Amino acid sequence: MILAPVIGTICLPSCSRGRHRVLEVAYVSAPQAVLRDQVAVAYRPVGNVKNGERVEVLEREKRFARVRTAGGLEGWIEQRFLVDQRTFDALQKLTQDNQNDPVQAPGVLRNETNLHVTPGREAEHLYQLAAGGKVSLLKRATAEKQTQGPPLNRRAVSEIVKSGQKVPSGPVLEDWWLVRDDQGRVGWVLSRMVDVDVPLDIAQYGEGQRFVAFFVLNQVSDGAKKVPQYLCVLTEPHDGLPYDFDQVRVFTWNVRKHRYETAYREHKLAGVLPVNVTNEEFDKEGTLPVFVLQVRDEEGNLSQRKYKLNTPIVKRVLVAGEAPAKAAKMRR
Repeated sequence: MILAPVIGTICLPSCSRGRHRVLEVAYVSAPQAVLRDQVAVAYRPVGNVKNGERVEVLEREKRFARVRTAGGLEGWIEQRFLVDQRTFDALQKLTQDNQNDPVQAPGVLRNETNLHVTPGREAEHLYQLAAGGKVSLLKRATAEKQTQGPPLNRRAVSEIVKSGQKVPSGPVLEDWWLVRDDQGRVGWVLSRMVDVDVPLDIAQYGEGQRFVAFFVLNQVSDGAKKVPQYLCVLTEPHDGLPYDFDQVRVFTWNVRKHRYETAYREHKLAGVLPVNVTNEEFDKEGTLPVFVLQVRDEEGNLSQRKYKLNTPIVKRVLVAGEAPAKAAKMRR
């Protein structure tokens, strides 16, 4: 008779744990979300969870899930603010696979933007990056834009033609960047959400073209200051192109006139990122900056082209058995 209350006391926590068994592990995909005490219009906040935070899902009801944080806090959250373990693992793998990729350019985020697992607006995402955040640009890709509304009818096409615009044919493609943020996390962001952080001194020479990437080749002395010299890869300002870049320019510093000049320019390339920049020894010329481009030919075959800068001259470095190409257009 004495044992009965004691047994009842012991059973209650055990039964409670049974009712709150963990259904799965999830992660918070919103910048911040409120945990509520109940699923109702009127509720009391019991706490907050942050982006990327791991929680245990205890039960689901309609569009809500009851979760428990690592600190033991329990509450209800909208399920749209949660992603599953598979999405978390995919982003972890993407980060691991691309952690040491060469940076093609620094970037600045225009707005808050999601870090996606694959290119595409409908692709799963976990982390949300803040507007103004700095990222490193690694790779470019394209994805089909999810358009809304019915297909164009004859009248709509006629109106577009009259306005002088181009009638869209086939799927509309958008550019995406694989980026690494300041916490080392890697994922895909829509390219229009990030600006390539090109120095103003050379951005003014873009001539309406889009800077895809840029690299400091070396520095030269101008009086008491050191001035960087740049390799820039550019393309037409359009999304969905079948190559990453189609032109390169090298900007060197004229120490007499104290300004940048275009030392080398090459067009009509079907260039593929990444571009690699290093230094190499060249006998009497000494150690010079070198850059290597990846370019596809008309058959789609990928080959590498190496160039060296002996300021202010840029020359192609031919490998054994390679025939010299026609000289590219040069400007001074």
